[in-house]
Amino acid sequence: MLGYIWQYVYTSFLRYWLKWLIRQATGKCELQRICSGYKPGATRTTKAEYSLRSSKNKVLRGALETNKDKLEQCLDQIMKEKSVKPQKDPLFKESLHICLLQITGYSSLYISVEDLRKEVFNSDNQEHEAMLLKLWDLLMPADKLESRITKQWGDIGFQGDDPKTDFRGMGLLGLINLVFFSENYTEEARQVLSHANHPKLGYSYAIVGINLTEMAYSLLKSGALKPHFYNTVLGTPELRHFHQLYCYLAYEFDKFWVAEEPESIMQFNQYREKFHDIIKMHLQDPEVSLTLTVRSKN
Repeated sequence: MLGYIWQYVYTSFLRYWLKWLIRQATGKCELQRICSGYKPGATRTTKAEYSLRSSKNKVLRGALETNKDKLEQCLDQIMKEKSVKPQKDPLFKESLHICLLQITGYSSLYISVEDLRKEVFNSDNQEHEAMLLKLWDLLMPADKLESRITKQWGDIGFQGDDPKTDFRGMGLLGLINLVFFSENYTEEARQVLSHANHPKLGYSYAIVGINLTEMAYSLLKSGALKPHFYNTVLGTPELRHFHQLYCYLAYEFDKFWVAEEPESIMQFNQYREKFHDIIKMHLQDPEVSLTLTVRSKN
């Protein structure tokens, strides 16, 4: 209770006067101090985001929802509101610009990911079908499908004869992530598949991949992935950056699973949560970078 009271008093009264006093002493507003005091990355962008969100100024708060094509105008308005002179602080505008690209880009990325998640796999859609068949060809180049609906799909970890039923939870997003990993990290994806087909330590490759897509989606939705993207994308995060994050999760989960040596696939949920906790712990590090270190083909 005391913590909530202190937070209210600080944000409602003390913070404003503290900022005012520091500005009088340094001649710089809070945003200037953040942009000049921290290197590009999660710490700087997170502090800038908090400063903008906590501001009583509508222009500053509105910057968090500004379209990319209007950022230049928004930056000029902020500099006017905060009386920042370009000649006195020539690096401020560009530094804040990068922060705003990351902040607004994260929101846009979530919308794009959500749209793909909501898009249902449609076997009448030629693009959807081509993507599914491409996944097979990338993972099983030496084996040809006997037919579109076949038990062979179980060889890459689908549950039934027709994979379309397995995409219900994550929609087209689950398939796109599987294909992206297989296309850009083909050798690693086949290695993971070989582990998944191990007679004792095996798991359903595709189903687990879709499950890891849900993990990535949930982390994105909660905002937990902000430090990662703020550290790894010096600008607007895009869909390919989300797919690359999935590749990291797929590769690292396989390493984790093999190292843990679960007694049975029935323990999957237990180990999945343990891996999830490890990822969330990594995301607490302001220098976090969940990046697959093997070289991509692209």
